[in-house]
Amino acid sequence: MSRDLIAAALDCAARGWHVFPITPRGKYPLRGFTAWEQHATTDPDVIARFWERRPCNIGVACGPSHLVVIDLDQPKPSEHPPADHANRGLATGEDVFRNLCERHGQPYPADTFTVTTRRGGTHLYFTAPPGITLGNTSGDKGNGLGPLIDTRGRGGYVVGPGSFVALPDGTGTYTITNPAPPAPLPAWLAERLATPPTAAPSSTRPRLGDLDHLDHARLSRYGRAALTGEVERVAGAPVGGRNRALNLAAWKLGKLIARNVLPREVVEHALTEAAKTANAHGDPNSPREIAAVIAAGIIAGMRG
Repeated sequence: MSRDLIAAALDCAARGWHVFPITPRGKYPLRGFTAWEQHATTDPDVIARFWERRPCNIGVACGPSHLVVIDLDQPKPSEHPPADHANRGLATGEDVFRNLCERHGQPYPADTFTVTTRRGGTHLYFTAPPGITLGNTSGDKGNGLGPLIDTRGRGGYVVGPGSFVALPDGTGTYTITNPAPPAPLPAWLAERLATPPTAAPSSTRPRLGDLDHLDHARLSRYGRAALTGEVERVAGAPVGGRNRALNLAAWKLGKLIARNVLPREVVEHALTEAAKTANAHGDPNSPREIAAVIAAGIIAGMRG
């Protein structure tokens, strides 16, 4: 099994995809790899050495790999499609996606790298469109594609082919079913995923432009984009993952502080406001805890 996983990880790397270890028989980043997007690599020597020591599953970091992956899921036993979908026979993620393609007058994009997942779902791999940064979607939330469909781009990962997952909701291997190179993401899908939701954004979710303490003239376009992305990720962090998201954001932005791309006081204030927004759901983290996590992350990032 270990040799198979090494070969599978090296095959991903040979395709130019950045990989990192996820838990054996599981699907979450290995402890110590919370900054998995930074740890992900295509270096065959690093990959071989690590996987020889431990037969981990394979995570494919979509952002650095320039991938967008569409995940067409099978419903879990407790999941039932919305009534309007059930009435049209749309029971799986593939059903919903094929229907979406039909409604847009587009063919189902089958001629691309494809993986069958452990529960019989499908991962369709595409190359990310140039000049557009696509993040992640879940179901029909925001600008998602529909129930039982997730997408993974920057800031997201998928379980790579060759991985074996054994969890209560399903057991199986992620298997390549179409080895063709990833096709470019169809333009209509790129446009759909890049279009902001029509609903007004929540007033509790801060955007950089809403933080009136910032002197915008002090920020480069790159610095502003980096800060905006991290602010929104921290603000949307789930209960149980807030400190990890906050620490990672502070670490990444600390690197930009060290390069004089961003002022430290701007980063501290923006991340504090984002953490306060995340507190709106569930038990809040204390101001002291928030400040400590931000400070530790920034210091670590500035040290490199």
